[in-house]
Amino acid sequence: MSQSPGTAGGAGGAQPSPRRPRLDPLAVRRQLRGEGLRARHSLSQNFLADPDVLQAILDLAAPEPGRRILEVGPGLGILTGGLLDGGAAVTAVELDRNLANRLTRTQSEAIESGALNLVQGDILDQKIAELMVPPYEVVANVPYHITSPILHRFLGAPPRPERLVLMLQREVAERISAAPGEMSYLSVFVQYHATARIVFAVPRDAFEPAPEVESAVVEITPRDPSGDHPRLSPADEDHLWRVVQAGFRERRKKLHNVLSRQLPLTAAEVARILDRVGIDGDRRPQTLSVDEWLSLRAAVGPLDTEVKR
Repeated sequence: MSQSPGTAGGAGGAQPSPRRPRLDPLAVRRQLRGEGLRARHSLSQNFLADPDVLQAILDLAAPEPGRRILEVGPGLGILTGGLLDGGAAVTAVELDRNLANRLTRTQSEAIESGALNLVQGDILDQKIAELMVPPYEVVANVPYHITSPILHRFLGAPPRPERLVLMLQREVAERISAAPGEMSYLSVFVQYHATARIVFAVPRDAFEPAPEVESAVVEITPRDPSGDHPRLSPADEDHLWRVVQAGFRERRKKLHNVLSRQLPLTAAEVARILDRVGIDGDRRPQTLSVDEWLSLRAAVGPLDTEVKR
């Protein structure tokens, strides 16, 4: 993604108005063909080609001098340019070597000045602590096939970003922001670590080539560990995810049946635990809130053996 919105002067002392980048599917298609590039399905490559969507992302990201931003998958550099024009210091990680080489040429001045740090490689292989100095934010058109690993990477361990502005598959965006009743393992994981909201939907024709699914831009804000929802210790977090994972192995089954099959607990022990925390055993896992999972983890206590497979 990326290109700068720029400005155009106004007459009579009027405020300059944003100039939309020249961006549309045909222009992007020509650009790819002209440089011998193509979108690679194996890397979930779909290039943003809608100037209004681009501007909306930039407005939400709000780049400004002094702000450090990590961009995952800059692609053609359309979003990268807008972030740089806002004055942000950008670190961009691009897996596709051909696209990384192109960015090296097109953003040579930003690279030479130090405004852009371009890394060719897989974001999942990067040591974030060596790549970014906190505080920093993440802005990305996430490759859809690695959405879950990326969320686990940035939320599951420090240094966590202060905020993430992500383009996701709409179904995944709805899942991570879901309310109890529609929860999943990923919902619980994200909402334990952060607040998540869908900011706006993005149609398929905003990309070149158009993906088979609709997309959405989400804003994810990690929780303050010293706030109302302090993080558990690493050991207790591992325990929490074992319990949550066990529950969602049979997400459409009743809790009292699921937990007695998936955890090293008898049906009588599960019944006592559920009664202790006030959770009806006939409920399904997707109906539990994060706070209820936390209460359930505490009531389950230490698990000496592995979760049943």
